[in-house]
Amino acid sequence: MDYKKTNAPTTTVTRDVMTLADETGNIYESVAIIAKRANQISAEMKHELNQKLQEFASASDSLEEVFENSEQIEISRYYEKLPKPTLLATEEFLEGRVYFRVPQQGDAADEEM
Repeated sequence: MDYKKTNAPTTTVTRDVMTLADETGNIYESVAIIAKRANQISAEMKHELNQKLQEFASASDSLEEVFENSEQIEISRYYEKLPKPTLLATEEFLEGRVYFRVPQQGDAADEEM
């Protein structure tokens, strides 16, 4: 996912919480959906960052061979400047790009209990 192409803000934004409840009718349900999506985005970003940084990993653990890699620093700075996962998830939720479903009572999972 290209996180730079989102229109999510990079800083904290004050929001009217009632606009978050428009989609589900319940503010707590909306916040739970946003939190789960933020966790997914965070895990995805961490996986991408680790993949990119593994290219620079050295096989030796010698303290004498520690050096600064400018490319590695640039990658880290890029990820630091990205919007936080909670802001990305909130923006996706407000734009209607988050799929969620509410299990109905009486589903097969409930009947097994």
